[in-house]
Amino acid sequence: MTLVTESRRPARSAPGPDRPRGGPDHSAWFLVLPALIPILVLSVGPLLYGILLAFTDAQSGRTEPTEWIGALNFRDLLHDTLFWESFRIGLVWAVGVTVPQFLLALGLALLLNQNLRLRWAARALAIIPWAMPEVVVGIMWRLVYNPDAGILNETLRDLGLGNGHDWLSGLGTALPAVVVVGVWAGMPQTTVALLAGLQNTPRELHEAAAVDGAGAWRRFRTVTWPALRPVALAITALNLIWNFNSFALVYVLTNGGPGGRTRLPMLFAYEEAFRYGQFGYAAAMGCVMVAVISILLAVFLVGRLRGGTKGGDEA
Repeated sequence: MTLVTESRRPARSAPGPDRPRGGPDHSAWFLVLPALIPILVLSVGPLLYGILLAFTDAQSGRTEPTEWIGALNFRDLLHDTLFWESFRIGLVWAVGVTVPQFLLALGLALLLNQNLRLRWAARALAIIPWAMPEVVVGIMWRLVYNPDAGILNETLRDLGLGNGHDWLSGLGTALPAVVVVGVWAGMPQTTVALLAGLQNTPRELHEAAAVDGAGAWRRFRTVTWPALRPVALAITALNLIWNFNSFALVYVLTNGGPGGRTRLPMLFAYEEAFRYGQFGYAAAMGCVMVAVISILLAVFLVGRLRGGTKGGDEA
């Protein structure tokens, strides 16, 4: 009887990685701290300081102490038609650059994923714009758009298509001309991300679909795109943020002109802070931009994720 009773007792398992001896192990925080401290110091800290600054009347050259004024900057910002016009231009710029950037990068990634001769050279050439600083890109394209000696106008004259045009100073051509530069400059990183996603797609799936008689478009729609969708979603969201927050490229190309037609929100906030010295008001602009772009990005991501889930369920 004693033997039966002892055999029914549950054996005590030795403490292992899933059964810690004491309380929670906090040693993992020491591994995270080297990466966490720079984020807190360089990102979270300035963000919190900017939010705090937005509720003050901070100005450059002010001898009196900065005072807390509450939501006065935000109230003035609601009635600032110039800021909201720049915000509209920023949204047009972000979408106008991101959409063709993604489509062209997808086509280029599909091409570079093929078994082509000198594929390594083509891939190296495709990422050259990514290696160039935005200031250098802006100066180079100013030379391309030069109304007198630019290569674009010279080509149009040689083809008999006109005597040239001042692309960056025209009210109707400045924003489209800058969008073209934004697409060219930002396409390499999108191409690299999509190419990495394509290379992670198993070739056996394409071969099986081809054996079943699926054409190129059907293979892309049923095999390539479902595997590429997470990468496409992530890079599109990042591009929207990067393009909306663009500064250096547009600053070098047009400095917000002509007539404010290319004045993006970051340019507007920069002018308020460093040209007119209204640091508190510029910080309020930054808070509004962060809030609105976060909301728009959340709506975009939720819509895409729901669309992806429904597509996966139907498949």
